[in-house]
Amino acid sequence: MDAIISLAKRRGFVYPGSDVYGGLANSWDYGPLGAELRRNIKEAWWWRFVQKRDDVVGIETALIMNPKVWQASGHLATFSDPLVECKKCHARYRADQLEGACPSCGGKEFSEARQFNLMFKTFIGPAEEAANVAYLRPETAQGMFVNVKNVLDSNRVKLPFGIAQIGKAFRNEITPGNFIFRTREFEQMEIEYFIRPPANDEEWQNVFEHWRNEMHAWMRDVGIDAARVSEFEVPAEDRAHYSKRTIDFMFAFPFGVKELYGLAYRTDFDLKNHMEQSGKDLSYLDPETNERTVPHCVEPTWGVDRTLLAVLLSAYTEEGEGDDARVVLKLKPALAPFKAAVFPLLKNKPELVAKAKEVRSQLMDGDPRLLPIAWDDRGNIGKRYLAQDEIGTPACITVDFQTLEDDTVTIRDRDTKEQRRVAVADLPSVLGEFLAR
Repeated sequence: MDAIISLAKRRGFVYPGSDVYGGLANSWDYGPLGAELRRNIKEAWWWRFVQKRDDVVGIETALIMNPKVWQASGHLATFSDPLVECKKCHARYRADQLEGACPSCGGKEFSEARQFNLMFKTFIGPAEEAANVAYLRPETAQGMFVNVKNVLDSNRVKLPFGIAQIGKAFRNEITPGNFIFRTREFEQMEIEYFIRPPANDEEWQNVFEHWRNEMHAWMRDVGIDAARVSEFEVPAEDRAHYSKRTIDFMFAFPFGVKELYGLAYRTDFDLKNHMEQSGKDLSYLDPETNERTVPHCVEPTWGVDRTLLAVLLSAYTEEGEGDDARVVLKLKPALAPFKAAVFPLLKNKPELVAKAKEVRSQLMDGDPRLLPIAWDDRGNIGKRYLAQDEIGTPACITVDFQTLEDDTVTIRDRDTKEQRRVAVADLPSVLGEFLAR
C-alpha cells in the first residue's frame, strides 16, 4: 500500500483532500491521471452494461431526495453501525471492528454500543428545522426504484429489464480508512435488474447466476487479478434488511481480504414499500397476459473507487534489478490514462521536435479512442520510457533522425519493452491493436 499511495500522489492519480490545509481525514481528490483512469473505468462499465445491452437503460438521479424515500426504504430505521466511545480519550469506533485496546490511547474501557445512523443530514431552505430535514443519499439504488414507473411509461422496456446508474453516495462512516477503500464520499456503478415474481427459487437463482458471471467477466476485462478474488456468501444474520441472498466479491488487499463488489437478491421489498408509502402504483403490466405484478430485483453493485484501487494493485509491478529496475503499471490499455506518448529523440533539435509535434497532432485529430496522447521531452529517452511505464502508458513513439528520411517512427511496447519501426501512416491501426489487448 505504501508503494501504491506514494505512486498515486507523486504521479497525479490521487491526492489528499484539502491538502494545503492539512487535509481532511479520509478525503481524497483525483489528480489528472486518476481522473482519466476513473473516467475510463466508468465509460467501460457504461458501455458494457448499458450501451451494449438491449435489456438495460441508464438514468441519473438526484443526490438529495424526498426524506420519505429513506423512510420507505428502511434507511432511517436500520441504516446504522454499532458505535462505542473510549472512556479515556472519547474517540469513537465501530464496535464490530474494534480489537481490544483503543487505537488512539490504548484505553480498554468503552461505552455500551449504540446504533449510529450513517446518513448525512442536511436542511432544505434557510430554516434548520425538523420540517426541512433532508439527507444526502447513502446509495444510488433508491433513485432507480422510485423511477420505475417513469422508465416504464417513457421507454418500451419489458421484463426482465435493468435500470443502471453511476453516481455519488455519502455515508458518515465511523471508521473510514485504508486510502480510497472506505471513504465518506464515494461513487457507485449499480444496476437494479427487474424480473417477474419467480414461481420458484430456481427462477431468480438463474438470474442471480447470470449476474455473478457478468461480474467476474467485468473483473477480467479491467485487469483485476483473479487470483486475489474470492466469494463470500453472506449469512442471513449479516445480510441487509432487504436481501434474501447476498454474495460479496472479496479482494485480497494489502490490508486484508475485504469486500470489492456485492450482488444481492432484493426480492420485491423496495417496490412494495414505495407503493405502500407513496400510494403510487409501481407494478408492471404484462402486455401479453394483461396481468399486473410487482417485479422482483437482482442488484449487482460495483464501487468506482474500490475498482480503481484493485486495478492499481493488480497492475503494479516491480521488475529487474539495479540499472534495469523499473516500476510498471500493467493497466489494460483501454483503461490507461494515456493511450500513447510521443517523444522527440532530442529536445534540442528543432527539426525532431517539430516532426514529433506533427505526429502527435495527427494522432490527436484522429480516432478519439486513441486519446489522450502524452508529450514528453524531459531528460533522456530511457528516463522517459520509465516515466511512462510507471503511469501505465501502453506505447511510446519516438521520432528520430530516420523519421525525417522515411517517415517511420520507433514504437515501444510497455510490457515487453520490444521496439519496432512503424510508418507514421500506420500508427492509428497499430495503436488500435494495442488497445484491443
